Amino acid sequence: MAEYTVMTMSISVDEMLQRARATLDRVPPEALEREVEAGALLIDIRPAEQRNRDGELPGARVIDRNVLEWRLAPSSEWRTVEVGEDQRVIVVCSDGFQSSLAAANLQDLGVTGATDLEGGFAAWAEAKNK
Repeated sequence: MAEYTVMTMSISVDEMLQRARATLDRVPPEALEREVEAGALLIDIRPAEQRNRDGELPGARVIDRNVLEWRLAPSSEWRTVEVGEDQRVIVVCSDGFQSSLAAANLQDLGVTGATDLEGGFAAWAEAKNK
């Protein structure tokens, strides 16, 4: 019986984040309102407890992180959100880390306009209060 060795290569989470962000045209907090006015779809993936504690993001559609890809992927039978071809989709999390990974996943699934908000909700709230 032949034995096979499976080699796995791992990367750090920082490398994963760097790879994801290399594909994104990230949105600065001060540009978010203009992006939405221009037709961008704003997706808030923060859990309910963070939204309750920190506040809602005006104009955002809330989609739980654990179902995001299924709700937006063009090939998903569970898709519930129609995204126009090359429409900008801005994913927002609390601090802008998970949203980068999520947006890169969406790009891989064919949502070509997916990106995220630099610094997440926290950066947007800070910019809004200046």
